[in-house]
Amino acid sequence: MPALSSPFVFRNLPALLMMAIVLPLLAGCGYNTIPTAEENAKAAWSQVLNQYQRRADLIPNLVETVKGYAAHEKETLDAVVEARAKATQVTVTPETLSDPEAVKRFQDSQAGLTSALSRLLAVVENYPDLKANQNFLALQAQLEGTENRISVARRDYIEAVREYNLTLRTFPSVIWATLWFRDNQPFANFTIEEDKMQTPKVDFGTQQGG
Repeated sequence: MPALSSPFVFRNLPALLMMAIVLPLLAGCGYNTIPTAEENAKAAWSQVLNQYQRRADLIPNLVETVKGYAAHEKETLDAVVEARAKATQVTVTPETLSDPEAVKRFQDSQAGLTSALSRLLAVVENYPDLKANQNFLALQAQLEGTENRISVARRDYIEAVREYNLTLRTFPSVIWATLWFRDNQPFANFTIEEDKMQTPKVDFGTQQGG
Protein backbone atom coordinates (compact mmCIF):
# COMPACT_ATOMS: atom_id res chain seq x y z
CA MET A 1 0.00 0.00 0.00
CA PRO A 2 1.58 3.34 -1.03
CA ALA A 3 2.51 5.72 1.75
CA LEU A 4 0.32 8.79 2.19
CA SER A 5 1.84 11.93 0.72
CA SER A 6 2.81 14.77 3.05
CA PRO A 7 0.34 17.29 1.51
CA PHE A 8 -2.51 14.78 2.04
CA VAL A 9 -1.53 14.21 5.66
CA PHE A 10 -1.22 17.90 6.50
CA ARG A 11 -4.42 18.80 4.65
CA ASN A 12 -6.40 16.13 6.51
CA LEU A 13 -4.57 16.30 9.81
CA PRO A 14 -7.45 17.99 11.70
CA ALA A 15 -9.92 15.34 10.49
CA LEU A 16 -7.54 12.51 11.34
CA LEU A 17 -6.91 13.92 14.80
CA MET A 18 -10.65 14.31 15.36
CA MET A 19 -11.26 10.68 14.36
CA ALA A 20 -8.47 9.52 16.67
CA ILE A 21 -10.13 11.36 19.55
CA VAL A 22 -13.80 10.75 18.79
CA LEU A 23 -13.78 7.05 17.88
CA PRO A 24 -12.44 5.84 21.23
CA LEU A 25 -14.89 8.17 22.96
CA LEU A 26 -17.78 6.74 20.99
CA ALA A 27 -16.81 3.21 21.89
CA GLY A 28 -16.20 4.13 25.52
CA CYS A 29 -19.51 5.97 25.87
CA GLY A 30 -21.56 3.05 24.63
CA TYR A 31 -22.01 3.87 20.95
CA ASN A 32 -22.16 0.12 20.27
CA THR A 33 -24.79 -0.49 22.93
CA ILE A 34 -27.78 -0.06 20.60
CA PRO A 35 -26.59 -2.21 17.67
CA THR A 36 -25.35 -4.87 20.07
CA ALA A 37 -28.69 -5.01 21.91
CA GLU A 38 -30.53 -5.03 18.59
CA GLU A 39 -28.55 -7.99 17.27
CA ASN A 40 -29.03 -9.85 20.55
CA ALA A 41 -32.79 -9.40 20.32
CA LYS A 42 -32.83 -10.56 16.69
CA ALA A 43 -30.77 -13.61 17.58
CA ALA A 44 -33.15 -14.40 20.44
CA TRP A 45 -36.11 -14.15 18.08
CA SER A 46 -34.43 -16.53 15.66
CA GLN A 47 -34.24 -19.07 18.48
CA VAL A 48 -37.95 -18.59 19.17
CA LEU A 49 -38.67 -19.34 15.51
CA ASN A 50 -36.36 -22.35 15.53
CA GLN A 51 -38.07 -23.93 18.51
CA TYR A 52 -41.60 -23.33 17.24
CA GLN A 53 -40.55 -24.83 13.91
CA ARG A 54 -39.14 -27.83 15.78
CA ARG A 55 -42.55 -28.33 17.35
CA ALA A 56 -44.32 -27.97 14.01
CA ASP A 57 -42.03 -30.61 12.53
CA LEU A 58 -43.00 -33.10 15.24
CA ILE A 59 -46.74 -32.75 14.75
CA PRO A 60 -47.29 -34.72 11.49
CA ASN A 61 -45.67 -37.82 12.99
CA LEU A 62 -47.56 -37.31 16.25
CA VAL A 63 -50.90 -37.06 14.42
CA GLU A 64 -50.19 -40.15 12.34
CA THR A 65 -49.25 -42.15 15.42
CA VAL A 66 -52.39 -41.12 17.29
CA LYS A 67 -54.49 -41.81 14.21
CA GLY A 68 -53.26 -45.40 14.20
CA TYR A 69 -54.89 -45.99 17.58
CA ALA A 70 -57.68 -43.40 17.63
CA ALA A 71 -58.77 -42.84 14.06
CA HIS A 72 -62.30 -41.93 15.14
CA GLU A 73 -60.94 -38.87 17.01
CA LYS A 74 -61.03 -37.19 13.61
CA GLU A 75 -62.27 -33.81 14.80
CA THR A 76 -59.46 -33.43 17.31
CA LEU A 77 -56.82 -34.62 14.86
CA ASP A 78 -58.08 -32.32 12.12
CA ALA A 79 -58.02 -29.39 14.55
CA VAL A 80 -54.32 -29.99 15.23
CA VAL A 81 -53.51 -30.25 11.53
CA GLU A 82 -55.43 -27.05 10.78
CA ALA A 83 -53.84 -25.17 13.68
CA ARG A 84 -50.39 -26.28 12.53
CA ALA A 85 -51.10 -25.03 9.01
CA LYS A 86 -52.17 -21.64 10.32
CA ALA A 87 -49.19 -21.36 12.64
CA THR A 88 -46.66 -22.15 9.91
CA GLN A 89 -48.23 -19.56 7.60
CA VAL A 90 -47.62 -16.73 10.07
CA THR A 91 -44.02 -15.70 10.49
CA VAL A 92 -42.13 -12.66 11.67
CA THR A 93 -38.60 -12.09 10.44
CA PRO A 94 -36.05 -10.32 12.64
CA GLU A 95 -36.36 -7.34 10.29
CA THR A 96 -40.06 -6.85 11.11
CA LEU A 97 -39.92 -7.18 14.89
CA SER A 98 -40.91 -3.54 15.29
CA ASP A 99 -44.43 -4.37 14.04
CA PRO A 100 -46.50 -5.25 17.13
CA GLU A 101 -49.45 -6.46 15.04
CA ALA A 102 -47.26 -8.95 13.18
CA VAL A 103 -45.81 -10.28 16.43
CA LYS A 104 -49.30 -10.58 17.93
CA ARG A 105 -50.55 -12.53 14.90
CA PHE A 106 -47.61 -14.89 15.31
CA GLN A 107 -48.27 -15.28 19.02
CA ASP A 108 -51.98 -15.90 18.47
CA SER A 109 -51.34 -18.53 15.79
CA GLN A 110 -48.92 -20.39 18.03
CA ALA A 111 -51.36 -20.15 20.94
CA GLY A 112 -54.01 -21.73 18.70
CA LEU A 113 -51.68 -24.63 17.98
CA THR A 114 -50.86 -24.98 21.68
CA SER A 115 -54.57 -25.19 22.47
CA ALA A 116 -55.20 -27.81 19.77
CA LEU A 117 -52.27 -29.89 21.03
CA SER A 118 -53.60 -29.70 24.58
CA ARG A 119 -56.94 -31.13 23.45
CA LEU A 120 -55.19 -33.91 21.54
CA LEU A 121 -53.04 -34.86 24.50
CA ALA A 122 -56.13 -34.97 26.71
CA VAL A 123 -57.76 -37.42 24.27
CA VAL A 124 -54.68 -39.65 24.40
CA GLU A 125 -55.40 -40.40 28.06
CA ASN A 126 -58.26 -42.63 26.91
CA TYR A 127 -55.95 -44.97 24.95
CA PRO A 128 -53.59 -47.01 27.16
CA ASP A 129 -52.21 -48.96 24.20
CA LEU A 130 -51.27 -45.73 22.47
CA LYS A 131 -49.55 -44.38 25.58
CA ALA A 132 -47.45 -47.57 25.70
CA ASN A 133 -46.43 -47.40 22.05
CA GLN A 134 -42.66 -46.94 21.71
CA ASN A 135 -42.91 -44.52 18.83
CA PHE A 136 -45.40 -42.47 20.78
CA LEU A 137 -43.17 -42.49 23.87
CA ALA A 138 -40.30 -41.16 21.76
CA LEU A 139 -42.54 -38.40 20.39
CA GLN A 140 -43.64 -37.63 23.93
CA ALA A 141 -40.03 -37.07 25.01
CA GLN A 142 -39.28 -34.93 21.98
CA LEU A 143 -42.39 -32.83 22.42
CA GLU A 144 -41.73 -32.32 26.10
CA GLY A 145 -38.16 -31.21 25.37
CA THR A 146 -39.36 -28.89 22.63
CA GLU A 147 -41.94 -27.23 24.87
CA ASN A 148 -39.20 -26.59 27.40
CA ARG A 149 -36.98 -25.10 24.70
CA ILE A 150 -39.82 -22.88 23.51
CA SER A 151 -40.31 -21.60 27.04
CA VAL A 152 -36.61 -20.81 27.43
CA ALA A 153 -36.33 -19.18 23.98
CA ARG A 154 -39.41 -17.07 24.61
CA ARG A 155 -38.10 -15.94 27.99
CA ASP A 156 -34.71 -15.06 26.50
CA TYR A 157 -36.41 -13.04 23.76
CA ILE A 158 -38.53 -11.12 26.27
CA GLU A 159 -35.40 -10.18 28.21
CA ALA A 160 -33.41 -9.28 25.07
CA VAL A 161 -36.19 -7.02 23.82
CA ARG A 162 -36.48 -5.37 27.22
CA GLU A 163 -32.77 -4.55 27.14
CA TYR A 164 -32.86 -3.32 23.54
CA ASN A 165 -35.91 -1.13 24.06
CA LEU A 166 -34.29 0.38 27.15
CA THR A 167 -31.23 1.40 25.15
CA LEU A 168 -33.47 3.52 22.91
CA ARG A 169 -34.86 5.62 25.75
CA THR A 170 -32.35 5.65 28.60
CA PHE A 171 -29.22 7.73 29.12
CA PRO A 172 -26.58 7.70 27.71
CA SER A 173 -27.59 5.41 24.83
CA VAL A 174 -30.60 7.62 24.07
CA ILE A 175 -28.07 10.17 22.80
CA TRP A 176 -26.86 7.72 20.17
CA ALA A 177 -30.45 6.80 19.36
CA THR A 178 -31.17 10.49 18.70
CA LEU A 179 -28.00 11.25 16.76
CA TRP A 180 -27.10 8.05 14.94
CA PHE A 181 -29.88 5.46 15.21
CA ARG A 182 -32.98 7.52 14.52
CA ASP A 183 -34.45 4.78 12.32
CA ASN A 184 -34.29 2.22 15.10
CA GLN A 185 -37.70 1.40 16.53
CA PRO A 186 -38.57 -0.54 19.70
CA PHE A 187 -39.21 -4.23 19.11
CA ALA A 188 -42.59 -5.72 19.89
CA ASN A 189 -42.77 -8.21 22.72
CA PHE A 190 -45.21 -10.93 23.71
CA THR A 191 -48.40 -9.30 24.89
CA ILE A 192 -49.11 -11.63 27.82
CA GLU A 193 -47.03 -12.36 30.86
CA GLU A 194 -44.57 -15.25 30.66
CA ASP A 195 -46.16 -17.04 33.62
CA LYS A 196 -49.52 -17.02 31.82
CA MET A 197 -48.18 -18.66 28.65
CA GLN A 198 -49.38 -22.17 29.30
CA THR A 199 -47.73 -24.96 27.33
CA PRO A 200 -49.35 -28.33 26.73
CA LYS A 201 -48.90 -30.73 29.62
CA VAL A 202 -46.87 -33.55 28.13
CA ASP A 203 -47.54 -36.25 30.70
CA PHE A 204 -49.44 -39.31 29.52
CA GLY A 205 -49.48 -41.00 32.90
CA THR A 206 -46.28 -42.86 32.12
CA GLN A 207 -44.63 -41.56 35.31
CA GLN A 208 -47.30 -42.92 37.61
CA GLY A 209 -46.61 -46.11 39.42
CA GLY A 210 -42.99 -46.05 38.08
